[in-house]
Amino acid sequence: MATRTDTRAPAPQASDSHDLIRVHGARVNNLKDVSVEIPKRRLTVFTGVSGSGKSSLVFSTIAAESQRMINETYSAFVQGFMPTLARPEVDVLEGLTTAIIVDQQRLGADPRSTVGTVTDANAMLRILFSRLGEPHIGPPGAYAFNVPSVRASGAITVERGNKKTVKATFDRTGGMCPRCEGRGTVSDIDLTQLYDDSKSLSEGAFTIPGWKSDSQWTVQLYAQSGFVDPDKPIRRYTRKELQDFLYGEPVKVKVNGVNLTYEGLIPKIQKSFLSKDKEAMQPHIRAFVERAVTFTTCPECEGTRLSEGARSSKIDRVSIADACAMQISDLAAWVRGLDEPSVAPLLTALGGTLDSFVEIGLGYLSLDRPSGTLSGGEAQRVKMIRHLGSSLTDVTYVFDEPTIGLHPHDIQRMNGLLLRLRDKGNTVLVVEHKPETIVIADHIVDLGPGAGTAGGTVCFEGTVEGLRAGDTVTGRHFDDRAAVKKTVREPTGVLEIRGAHTHNLRDVDVDVPLGVLTVVTGVAGSGKSSLVHGSIPPGENVVSVDQGAIRGSRRSNPATYTGLLDPIRKAFAKANDVKPALFSANSEGACPGCNGAGVVYSDLAMMAGVASTCDECEGKRFQSAVLEYRFAGRDISEVLAMSVTEAEEFFGTGEGRIPAAHRVLGRLSDVGLGYLSLGQPLTTLSGGERQRLKLATHMAEKGGVYVLDEPTAGLHLADVQQLLGLLDRIVDSGTSVVVVEHHQAVMAHADWIIDLGPGAGHDGGRIVFEGTPADLVAGRATLTGEHLAAYVGA
Repeated sequence: MATRTDTRAPAPQASDSHDLIRVHGARVNNLKDVSVEIPKRRLTVFTGVSGSGKSSLVFSTIAAESQRMINETYSAFVQGFMPTLARPEVDVLEGLTTAIIVDQQRLGADPRSTVGTVTDANAMLRILFSRLGEPHIGPPGAYAFNVPSVRASGAITVERGNKKTVKATFDRTGGMCPRCEGRGTVSDIDLTQLYDDSKSLSEGAFTIPGWKSDSQWTVQLYAQSGFVDPDKPIRRYTRKELQDFLYGEPVKVKVNGVNLTYEGLIPKIQKSFLSKDKEAMQPHIRAFVERAVTFTTCPECEGTRLSEGARSSKIDRVSIADACAMQISDLAAWVRGLDEPSVAPLLTALGGTLDSFVEIGLGYLSLDRPSGTLSGGEAQRVKMIRHLGSSLTDVTYVFDEPTIGLHPHDIQRMNGLLLRLRDKGNTVLVVEHKPETIVIADHIVDLGPGAGTAGGTVCFEGTVEGLRAGDTVTGRHFDDRAAVKKTVREPTGVLEIRGAHTHNLRDVDVDVPLGVLTVVTGVAGSGKSSLVHGSIPPGENVVSVDQGAIRGSRRSNPATYTGLLDPIRKAFAKANDVKPALFSANSEGACPGCNGAGVVYSDLAMMAGVASTCDECEGKRFQSAVLEYRFAGRDISEVLAMSVTEAEEFFGTGEGRIPAAHRVLGRLSDVGLGYLSLGQPLTTLSGGERQRLKLATHMAEKGGVYVLDEPTAGLHLADVQQLLGLLDRIVDSGTSVVVVEHHQAVMAHADWIIDLGPGAGHDGGRIVFEGTPADLVAGRATLTGEHLAAYVGA
């Protein structure tokens, strides 16, 4: 055996010196030549007020450049299939490692996407049933609700040597339910919402949005198709006319000399309305779809999405449909109980994935849960699952507020997971506001001092102790603790919920007090959203603001999203005696050089596209002739460059006074968005900014009850106080506010608390406390009570 005689310490290697990620001169979005040095193999937390530049530094600079450089290692052919990423505006980026981004982007809302399909757990289950299921019905695809059964036969020509035609048959067994096509629900269309059958087509029988005008092409198509009499009331159609009108096959017809395709009204509605994501529709179109279409559980597969054959094959009397419907913690126990050496590696892998769900606090989900129904925090944790058991080290993990949607009880578990990733030798970068997570950091980077143009600089770098002692906004508010209210408002009435059984709720009866601030809380998965969104009837009196993403392109901005631009355009048009459309960068006033985008994009195939400021309009987006029209001394591009605060003053008094615009701007200021510019693209807003923009928009709606889903998501400690003030003003104006929330400051500020639990999934779904925050703290009978008592120092 070889022996070592040299006892001197080994000479330091040059490779050991690369222990920092260096960023110099970052100028992405609002960053102002930011330079930082981030230690590798440590947990670094980035904090600062909403809009201070945290995401711009972490995601748009460090993570984006890492991903771009990795993509460049692939061949040009492969890069052609990958998203092209532009190099971030930064002078120097050194010491980067492979970045894995775990963000809060919602998982796809495709109707066939479930928790099982996005985590590959379903793929492993399908293999398991194809090997052990009795009766055996086929390969893994026979158990997949995304695979239809296919049968075909006919002649094929084989081009090999002497060509010859042979007869062939093809047969593939899929697991898709043929009735609902793997969706689990079937749609039923209410014909009375499509047309008034007492009228003829020429009298305007259609009641579909956008179909009321006689000159509309679609209406003309039906009226002049020759299949129906346009002057006869629909209720007098013969059976053949009604069949052609409602279910006619696509056929070419000539209308006013133009060739068009005629098809029945039902398939036309299904293609034009039901094939689109409902959330992406305009509000009046969405209202029509909700009114005209009812979705019911598929009677053939009972909502399981699977064919009869797939449901009949079982392991220990459990079908794949039963397995997917189980709570994941129960499914993990069932998988551990299977003892079959022939599939041992598969059982180990599947058990590990399911155990990761439980470990990360998502054991209450089921694999058949549609992925579009997961909250942002749940979606982020689902994405974490594939990284927990990874053997990779020296990787940079980037997290975007991993504590969102977590009860204080669950935050400790999340902290443990972040530290575990770090201890395996990885660099962990976390954008976070919660003190419970900031306190475990090895290194802290605090950005600010303000938001938007007032932010974008590094205010502090160092340890938690240094942050506490420092004079930054985060440091001053780090140990803020809201006190429990001494006096609470008296309810003016109650909203009765009886026998609520959505998802895991167990016939819950509860009275939600009106005229006060009510907070619904409980651990993640206890049934809060099911109670609030599934049981409070959405009527004209209820305004619901959820965490759904704002949909909009780079052409959308706060002015267009809130409707603020409409009164401004009309005022410009009236002052200059021209059309309002001239003052839209998406309409007649658009610069012809860039089509109103302000920049010209050059697509360079697999290379990153280049965006250069338009030479013709110099980035102002409008024609030069339009910019000559002025209102109160400003042109339209100067108005869009204003901040909300500046615009509120401009449109509030003097010759620039527009009351309708001033009201919208006042709401934007109320939710703390005074620093945003009116023309800033929605795609550049942070998560917290988007949620508050939605809240400002909904504040215009007349409602007796506001239902808010975690409004503190993405809010800095300093911003939470402003939000509490806003909630107080809403309640004092006579509106009831119901908030689903985990933040202890909001709980302490509530007039009434409804606590669900005691656990998650089938261990929850019950009311474990109703009363005032003071009573909850005094009793400490629930997990929420214990954490709230610790928070207020009781």
